[in-house]
Amino acid sequence: MEIQEKFLKEFIKVTQQASIATFHEIGKKNKNEVDKLATDAMRKVLNNIEMKGRVVIGEGELDEAPMLYIGETLGKNNGPEIDIAVDPLEGTNFAANNLPGALSVIAVTHKNNLLHAPETYMNKIAYGSNIEKGVIDLDNEFTKNIKNLADFKNKNIEDISICVLDRPRHKKIIDEAKNLKVKTKLISDGDVSGAILVTNEKFCVDIFLGIGGGPEGVLAACALDAYNCGFQGRFIFDDDVSINRAKNMGINDLKKKYELKDIVKGDSIFCATGITSGELVYGLETSGDYFITDTFVTHKSKNIKKNIKEKVKKIT
Repeated sequence: MEIQEKFLKEFIKVTQQASIATFHEIGKKNKNEVDKLATDAMRKVLNNIEMKGRVVIGEGELDEAPMLYIGETLGKNNGPEIDIAVDPLEGTNFAANNLPGALSVIAVTHKNNLLHAPETYMNKIAYGSNIEKGVIDLDNEFTKNIKNLADFKNKNIEDISICVLDRPRHKKIIDEAKNLKVKTKLISDGDVSGAILVTNEKFCVDIFLGIGGGPEGVLAACALDAYNCGFQGRFIFDDDVSINRAKNMGINDLKKKYELKDIVKGDSIFCATGITSGELVYGLETSGDYFITDTFVTHKSKNIKKNIKEKVKKIT
């Protein structure tokens, strides 16, 4: 079942307004405040949409307001039943310190078409479209994936490029990439946008991999699905609290390797509006009483995959 095209504009407005709400706090070193502004604005716009929405990927639990919590209901309680995944401000440190790459992100599907991901880490790998099944696999050793991909693309290994979060936990990957003379793009944050870099050759990223947030993996998967890219992920559960939370969400196979088809089903919409400029989108600009926003958008059923730059006013 398709999501009606009219909703695309509605969800673009959601991330636009969440981004705009942060503008006067960008660079003021208060990541909690800038995140709160984005969250409050996102909730306000979502509640004005004619839908029966519920948050399946959120920022926290019920008692952690003002976060958009998992299970929260949104919208005017009429219209289609929609599952919502949100990250009102991906890259809180980027926004707080006026560094590149801060975004406001949302992904939506019809009810029960989006994996309910617990707030835990996920080992994941994302890669471009048209890669045959089995060339890249989460269970392969890093070197095998790189060599397989180089062979498939008829490239030298030195011409393969990876993107990975710059974290101590990725030292082995970074060291192996160095030994193979693979091009390595290290990012300090921005798990969602990092994965999306595999969608277009202009970003010069063949594979995004490593351990990052599970919710961010689900968000990215919606955009990757529209491009027919590859994605695999496996949650990492290291304590009883996260295990129980996963089971309460209906996840019983704790070692399951998730493919794209397991994460997002049917139609989906994904929107990411820039707060500070990065590779995916430009940051906010002002023009008189207006803001100029840049939003990366996908709508799977309509084959929409583009950036939309618009002049909009802040909703008060």
